[in-house]
Amino acid sequence: MAAEPDRTQAAAGDPPAFVRRMLPDAALAGEGRLRFFGLRIYDARLWVGRRFDADDFGAYPLALELTYHRSFAGVDIAKRSIEEIEQQGGLMPGQALRWRKELAGVLPDVQPGDRLTGLYLPGRGMSVWRGPQLLGSIDDAELARRFFGIWLSPRTSEPDLRGALLSHLAQARP
Repeated sequence: MAAEPDRTQAAAGDPPAFVRRMLPDAALAGEGRLRFFGLRIYDARLWVGRRFDADDFGAYPLALELTYHRSFAGVDIAKRSIEEIEQQGGLMPGQALRWRKELAGVLPDVQPGDRLTGLYLPGRGMSVWRGPQLLGSIDDAELARRFFGIWLSPRTSEPDLRGALLSHLAQARP
């Protein structure tokens, strides 16, 4: 897989209203595109508050938006998410299966053009939205932190995408 910066950063606009309600000072931290064997999989955008520190991403609320270019079943997205979490290590026996079921309960099937946004609340969990519609929430703080670590952990399998998602933060620092 390969990530590339999105060339339409100026078109990113403001975060959705439900993101602004959770994170009033939300600003676009960066955006990028995930490709696999040259195929576009999704475009990603990350919104964070002013005090966000990427080195401790799990301590801050944030919103991650994925706009899909391909169709995927929600259960397959959940399965792939758990595989990514497992690559980062530290799952207890049975935890992967339990978490996969929880994710499959909120992640829908997607079609090209569908936009899913995950809202992360540290110490509480996460919610998933399709456009402006709340699909569901997961009240498992560790699962939520590890899920968003797929993109934001220094141990991500996609460091180029992580860099693109954090690129505006790097530009803002001296």
